[in-house]
Amino acid sequence: MASLLRKAISAWALFGALFILAIVLVTTVNVSAFTANRIAVLFGSTVAGISGYEDFVRLAVSVTALSFIPYCQLKRGHVVVDLFVQSMPKAVRAGLDKLWLATTAVLAVFLAYWMWVGLNETMADQTRTAILGWQEWPWYGPGVVSMILWALVCVMQLFEGEAHG
Repeated sequence: MASLLRKAISAWALFGALFILAIVLVTTVNVSAFTANRIAVLFGSTVAGISGYEDFVRLAVSVTALSFIPYCQLKRGHVVVDLFVQSMPKAVRAGLDKLWLATTAVLAVFLAYWMWVGLNETMADQTRTAILGWQEWPWYGPGVVSMILWALVCVMQLFEGEAHG
């Protein structure tokens, strides 16, 4: 089961990486269009940027950022301040690690719940992006999945017994 969860979390991070590539591609095209427009103006013409660029990037960045959180937890890559904990006995450090893993799992479930509420409210309100007119509620889904995966990896680490630090 843990192996399957690790693979799912890695695949989820790759899903987020695809959004990074899309953001980079769209941004490159948009900046190139702005540059071409500056040149075209000199000749009495214009080149338009990508319509709705900001809409797409805003939504894609939210998916990307949240998709990496479970992977970061899996690799124990989150920031840890353990200046005082380093000198404590190993049993105390392990206990604190378990406490923070449990707390983080609860936090992730809490965030998943509120993202789910936001998804439903946005769907009920039929909220759309300003320029493209895209429905916004589907973009909440990856965030909910990310928070659930984050909670699951915390629980997995809680029971694996790998103390951090």
